[in-house]
Amino acid sequence: MKSETISLEHGAGGEVMQALIGEIILKNFRNKSAGSIGLESLDDGSTVRLENFNSASELVLTTDSHVITPAFFPDTNIGRLAVAGTINDLTVMGARPLALTCAIIVPEGFSLKEFEEIIKTMDETAAEVGVPIITGDTKTMEKTALDSIILNTAGLGITDNPIRDSGLKSGDKILVTGTIGDHGISLMAHREGFDFDTELVSDSAPLWKLIEPLLKLRTPQGEPVITAMKDPTRGGLANSLNEMAAKSRAGILIEEDWIPFNPAVSAACEMLGLDPLEVANEGKAIIGVKSGFEEEVISILRQHPYGRNATVIGEVTADNKGEVILRNRFGGMRYVDVPAGDPIPRVC
Repeated sequence: MKSETISLEHGAGGEVMQALIGEIILKNFRNKSAGSIGLESLDDGSTVRLENFNSASELVLTTDSHVITPAFFPDTNIGRLAVAGTINDLTVMGARPLALTCAIIVPEGFSLKEFEEIIKTMDETAAEVGVPIITGDTKTMEKTALDSIILNTAGLGITDNPIRDSGLKSGDKILVTGTIGDHGISLMAHREGFDFDTELVSDSAPLWKLIEPLLKLRTPQGEPVITAMKDPTRGGLANSLNEMAAKSRAGILIEEDWIPFNPAVSAACEMLGLDPLEVANEGKAIIGVKSGFEEEVISILRQHPYGRNATVIGEVTADNKGEVILRNRFGGMRYVDVPAGDPIPRVC
């Protein structure tokens, strides 16, 4: 029997949220596109054609809301995650970030000192990639109605060649830019007071400077080397790879031993019974690369601090279309399922 009310799972990035989007949101919005990529594509953003500006470029627009608890966690706070996440949504669509907006909802009683620290962190994160924050809005609510600060950020970018998460082709290699699951596990450990005898920190980071050089790579035939990208936030690697496989109508085979993990993240997931493939990341990208160019891409990524652990984790296949298969070190295979919800809520 279908639920008649909204639950936390409706915002967790898995099958329940996808059903909400498909059965209510998409069904009731009539005009859903202003460019080559619209709302129905369910990508990380959408494009706006510049038909009246004699340009082949398209604007890319994205927006995201952040309801993290607590607002402060090891090494950083919600401000960095909000700005980095919006920049990354533009980046994985191949768009150079132009400007950001910020809307803030804050409960009464929230510390002014902490509020200012969040604002400063947002500014520092945006400055990493030279993106201005140009407009916004601030609202307050009774502390009985809101338990922590909420940030909404929107981003505007521009591209001559939008990259879609549906562009994978058989033979492409699948890369990740670094270790998986760092953000979700570090925030959960901090929130719940777990001590894993090692420092766990969020991977929140703006990836534009890391990814920008890749967008210029071309094959001898002049085709882009990068075929698809996505940032594995809610639902982690498992959810993002499944989206990419389903939209591309291709299979993805990943090798368990090739996936990079911080040992502390692996240990924490094993102890808590979590699948690290389903844990949120906030400073990583999944990249589809034409076969034969993966070493060049990895070499470029590893020159940047955010890409030093970049590696190939698998490839796109003509078999098992729309499915993600994981092969373990013993040769055994299993399906990587779409998470029903988020195993660690309110981390992004």
